[in-house]
Amino acid sequence: MAKTSHAPSPDLDAIWSALAEHARDIGEQHMRDMFAADPGRFDRFSLSLGEILLDYSKNRITVRTMELLKDLAEQAGLKEWVARMFSGERINNTEGRAVLHTALRAPADAQVMVDGRNVIPDVHRVLNQMEDFCARVHDGRWTGHTGKVITDIVNIGIGGSDLGPHMVSTALRPYWKDGLNAHFVSNVDGTDINETLAKLDAQTTLFIIASKTFTTRETMTNAHTARQWFLDNSGNDHSKVCRHFVAVSTNASAVQAFGIDRENMFEFWDWVGGRYSLWSAIGLPIALIVGMDNFRQLLAGAHEMDVHFRGADFPENMPVILGLLGVWYRNFLGVSNHAILPYDHSLRLLPAYLQQADMESNGKGVTRDGRPVDYATGPIIWGQPGTNGQHAFFQLIHQGTELVPADFILPARTHHPISEHHEILSANCIAQTEALMRGKTEQEVREELAAAGLDKERIEALTPHKLFPGNKPTNTLLLRQLTPFNLGKLIALYEHKIFVESVIWNINAFDQWGVELGKQLADIIETELDSARDCTGHDSSTNGLVNYLKRQ
Repeated sequence: MAKTSHAPSPDLDAIWSALAEHARDIGEQHMRDMFAADPGRFDRFSLSLGEILLDYSKNRITVRTMELLKDLAEQAGLKEWVARMFSGERINNTEGRAVLHTALRAPADAQVMVDGRNVIPDVHRVLNQMEDFCARVHDGRWTGHTGKVITDIVNIGIGGSDLGPHMVSTALRPYWKDGLNAHFVSNVDGTDINETLAKLDAQTTLFIIASKTFTTRETMTNAHTARQWFLDNSGNDHSKVCRHFVAVSTNASAVQAFGIDRENMFEFWDWVGGRYSLWSAIGLPIALIVGMDNFRQLLAGAHEMDVHFRGADFPENMPVILGLLGVWYRNFLGVSNHAILPYDHSLRLLPAYLQQADMESNGKGVTRDGRPVDYATGPIIWGQPGTNGQHAFFQLIHQGTELVPADFILPARTHHPISEHHEILSANCIAQTEALMRGKTEQEVREELAAAGLDKERIEALTPHKLFPGNKPTNTLLLRQLTPFNLGKLIALYEHKIFVESVIWNINAFDQWGVELGKQLADIIETELDSARDCTGHDSSTNGLVNYLKRQ
């Protein structure tokens, strides 16, 4: 079980201890009984914001639980931390940066100051640059070097420069512009870029190179491969590169050296973290494929969630509720993981996107001031779309020994009303949350088997295998429809939930030093793989692996 003996700050010891005691008090209570005792439980533990409904009634909570968690948020200074983030304070203390993904979706008349400068005019200058560029691609004023219109957009990035745009573009497939296709290359494995290029025509393809520094190794390796492929298919004329490559970066000299016109470089700022960057020029592939109007709707939806998060009282605050529930399970019920289960095929990349957003943010083992934590922080995030997951890993969730809280996400309306597909999908989604909550008792199993005509001996043998303990927690998020606006709200909801958890845990959610060491060692090993000499400078395992590879 996760440690709960010490709170992230000494000032929180009393409430932390009260929650630990409360967790013991309700440990034996079953949600089935909670619902039976309280017919108004759904109304009490559900919340709507526009076209999104959050039902969190199928959690191991009581009114007292939520009161204690609210007290925890207050004593952790959550309201003050929210204000500090929105105001542009440098709350990313290890990198000395503000955290202002929220400014990227703020209206043009807003004011957010960083170092005495209002950043909102710069944000909207880049948005207008994106809008002008998208319009030229869409109406045919921007063409390839032979005069043919662009038919394929290829985004080359990695991490936040890939996961966000890829997930959103996939989710908004019904809004794609006619005649345009989107492709995403991120893996430095040559298979990724090779399989993508094999489908393309150099005369009608536009590449977006997304790298803030224009030095990211994986991205630039893929970018140079794409450029060489283009040159090989366009008479090796370097002057034509500028008609087929644009950049999202801040390194103007490197962009120009690559062959991209400076006017086709879309900038963003150091207060835009990679995993929070899809709202910036990193979202250029989204804007190109669904249109700038829809991209602005995405921003507007996120901004509505920002306003809600910033202003709503904690008991009615959707991100706060989800974040506090995450802390409840992680720190007081000893849960190590959390599943994201979208019941919409268009959201199939959402679990992977949230893996980075959550685990890169809250996978920290030290506090903001560098002291080791003695309590659990970020959980493992995983998932898959329903109904596929039901035939893959739901067995473990229902009857395994690991407690897996899960978020079920379902649009009420589908973009593809084919036959009875959406009714079947919706029924499965709601039924799974009920089954996980209720379970099936021994009496119910025996009656069911008896009704099926089984003899007493067979009933005795099968009963233990067909028991469902239930009491498995879920949240259900119902969207009216998966639109750009509602998708923006959904993503922002999870962003803020992650921040809430980080405040309670007293960790910095906005740096990611954990990705650095492997990169540093990879540079050394890459050199050694190119050397004729045996590798001897590492441990025996690493030396053996490098030398084995060299021999192959």
